[in-house]
Amino acid sequence: MSSINPKTYEPASSTRVAFIGMGVMGYPMAGHLASAGHAVTVYNRSEAKAKAWCTEFAKTAAANITHKSAVTPREAAQGADIVFCCVGNDDDLRSVVFGADGALAGMQPGAVLVDHTTASADVAREIYAAAKNLGIAFLDAPVSGGQAGAQNGMLTVMCGGDSAVFDRVKPVAMAFSRAFTLMGEPGAGQLTKMVNQICIAGLVQGLSEAIAFGQKAGLDMNLVLDVIGKGAAQSWQLDNRGKTMVADKFDFGFAVDWMRKDLGLVFDEAKRNGAVLPVTQMVDGFYGEVQQLGGNRWDTSSLIKRLR
Repeated sequence: MSSINPKTYEPASSTRVAFIGMGVMGYPMAGHLASAGHAVTVYNRSEAKAKAWCTEFAKTAAANITHKSAVTPREAAQGADIVFCCVGNDDDLRSVVFGADGALAGMQPGAVLVDHTTASADVAREIYAAAKNLGIAFLDAPVSGGQAGAQNGMLTVMCGGDSAVFDRVKPVAMAFSRAFTLMGEPGAGQLTKMVNQICIAGLVQGLSEAIAFGQKAGLDMNLVLDVIGKGAAQSWQLDNRGKTMVADKFDFGFAVDWMRKDLGLVFDEAKRNGAVLPVTQMVDGFYGEVQQLGGNRWDTSSLIKRLR
């Protein structure tokens, strides 16, 4: 069974790229790059995952294109025009970008490093500066859309960096994107992703309370969701998580642990810029309660478990 779903790709010149990080996001994102006709070299800390990717996508390679795996980020980046990256957090990102075996050590001047990790704005600025000193361009480009968005090649990508660099990368990155948008200077992509996560936290809590209320009131909540989803209450969360919340299913999607990591970045930035986030802080505490229930890897919609 394929790890990606079929998609019609926008025309783009075949480009030699690397992808660092074969997690639930990176694996299908790299798959769409391969399927769109680009030559892809992949790296993962677990070499077996990278080799499995090569086995799956070997069939997508044209006669003059080879997909391969590398044993270090540096090796993966060598000769690539664009190096994409999607790992866990700031420390993971630094470990694959910097050092003798890091991606920057293997990249050629004029190449572009594109980071899709949800990380801090500070680390984005740090990498931008280090790359610039080497003649390498950088975009911070966190994504929204989750595993399903990656598999469908329909991610929303929020970028920070220079406009000329963005214009070079966009035709290639549209292989896995629904929208690929420049938000501003280095770090702006990460700041936009923080706004995204603040919105999601409040939406999921509101949806949790609504469904729990409706169930206690004896309503047919699947019917209720169908009806209110056609009005002002409609949201992505209602459309894509409402019925699984009714069914008490959470063994998929964006994990609570990951959400709390992202919200931690939000709170760190809020301390710097003076933003007040009372509801987001409350919802973060609720996610802590879900973790105490054993829900570390449950989808973020599991907030409703507290109310049952």
